[in-house]
Amino acid sequence: MKRRHLLTTALTASLALCSSLPAQDKNASLRQELDIAISKGLNFLKQKQNAADGSWSTPEEPAITGLVLTAFMGDPSRRPTDAVLPEVDKGYQFLLSKVKPDGGIYSKGRANYNTSIALTALTVNPKPEYEKTILDARRFVVGQQNDFDKKGEADNEFDGGIGYGKPSADKPPRADLSNTHFAIEALYYSKKLFEDKATPEDKKNELNWGAAIKFVERCQNLPASNDQKWASDDPKNKGGFIYEPGISKSSEEVKLPDGRTAMRSYGSISYAGMLSFIYAGLTPDDPRVKAALQWLGENYTLEENPGMGQEGLYYYYHTMAKALAVAGQTELKTKEGKAVDWRTELARHLLNVQKPDGSWLNATGRWMENDPVLVTAYTLLALEHVHRALK
Repeated sequence: MKRRHLLTTALTASLALCSSLPAQDKNASLRQELDIAISKGLNFLKQKQNAADGSWSTPEEPAITGLVLTAFMGDPSRRPTDAVLPEVDKGYQFLLSKVKPDGGIYSKGRANYNTSIALTALTVNPKPEYEKTILDARRFVVGQQNDFDKKGEADNEFDGGIGYGKPSADKPPRADLSNTHFAIEALYYSKKLFEDKATPEDKKNELNWGAAIKFVERCQNLPASNDQKWASDDPKNKGGFIYEPGISKSSEEVKLPDGRTAMRSYGSISYAGMLSFIYAGLTPDDPRVKAALQWLGENYTLEENPGMGQEGLYYYYHTMAKALAVAGQTELKTKEGKAVDWRTELARHLLNVQKPDGSWLNATGRWMENDPVLVTAYTLLALEHVHRALK
């Protein structure tokens, strides 16, 4: 129990991998500003809770409630011994109401996406009465991992990955890096409870981490480790990631000298890919992670989601903050060779664009970023990672 408590405390503290840095007085004022902004954002979310059932935004997407709850539990001003707020407890009761007989936590669709984020939310509030739900949800997520064609071999480009929900007989094989990263994140943070309490049968059916790494490799523009023909090492894309093997959500195209069209790497999914590698046990010294960090540094900006413009901008901020914090990176090196402290720059930017009511909003609505509840949850999670990284 003690080890489980330590793990969940680490998550709610946004992983103190980088909090071993000595406290610096120069960051004290910025942390105070972040405390105020986070408090305003959480107050906004309190007011937006659906009184009838305890959910946030749409009850059909429990993942949004999961993100909000994780933001409340990660509030830097909150002590581990503090009681959860009534609104938060009601939100957890909503998640529990969505538990299915198969262990998943979802309403009708997008079973893996909703279950993975709900699982992470439950893990950061380590109540003994949640343990069975956590283990059942973990088993469900593991069961979503793809293994097509010959079993046990990564002979299909989607093997090892996870999509919105497991394909059925009438649906083609599918997996994507965004859903895979949410699943890997949930499994990573629930690992200690799994090790302590899972049944022997569950332990035999753990995620195939090697296959998961192979899938992530197959989403990276890095021919040295990606065996897919589309992978490119052209300077604009090398080291970055795309949404799924052979498909980028970016509409930008790069024509290569050999006549091929490169799959455009883009920002948010590149942070998700790098973070997946870290969760799977790779270190920042690994060539795959180093290549990702180089691409991210050379494409660093807070004005847009590189390769996507304003689409998915706050998801980009969210994945940026947690990926760099978890990887212990305090700086990125830009294409001009300048070292930038992403923590202070991201913090200042997000403070400047907070609405008077405490919320954040993207004027571009793709991927639901016209929903202030979702966008505010993304932003609070980003700021909480920054806050811990500044200590």
